[in-house]
Amino acid sequence: MVWEWIPRNVGLIAELLGEHLMLSLVPVVIGVVVAVPLGWLANRSPGARAVLVPASGLLYTIPSLALFVVLPGILGTQVRSPINVIVALAIYTVALLVRTIADALAAVPAVVVAAATAMGFKPARRFVSVELPLAVPVLVAGLRVATVANISLVSVGALIGIGGLGGLFTDGYQRNIPSEIITGIALIVLLALICDALLLALGRIATPWERATREAARSSA
Repeated sequence: MVWEWIPRNVGLIAELLGEHLMLSLVPVVIGVVVAVPLGWLANRSPGARAVLVPASGLLYTIPSLALFVVLPGILGTQVRSPINVIVALAIYTVALLVRTIADALAAVPAVVVAAATAMGFKPARRFVSVELPLAVPVLVAGLRVATVANISLVSVGALIGIGGLGGLFTDGYQRNIPSEIITGIALIVLLALICDALLLALGRIATPWERATREAARSSA
């Protein structure tokens, strides 16, 4: 049954897949851009951390569907505008990453920070050249969680008409086409696995010293 439905709807599947990718990944990029300076601030200032970390945790508790419905009134957009989903998922991404980034930066050895300062690195250069690269493994772990969560949450938007592959759920349910629902579920799971694997590979490429450390540990074992 699935194999009969797929060939007849390749165009629809491709369109919804592209929409799902856009709605999932654009918020991740926006979330990183916003969360990195907020995480840095939370790490630098105990007062800022006391506000930002609990606030980000509170934001993540807001139900996604409620946020999709409330945002049009705040942003002045149409209810079915993709902007609502993008902004909502960007908020969730920031909420996930602020604490992660703050903790990752706090875990950077003080001796490394002191050495960079002694070499004349100003705070901004030290952050970009030393602290942030050392925090990449933890940051990538947070990105993997945020990306997979976004890929899942996008499908909720189908309830208001903008859910990418989630549209296969609602349409399949309304028209009683189980194969359409199964196809949507399978593609979302596959998309999440692919994105997670790509981020894992990117993290390994961005941290060659981690790989060298693991190899040295295996050699000495």
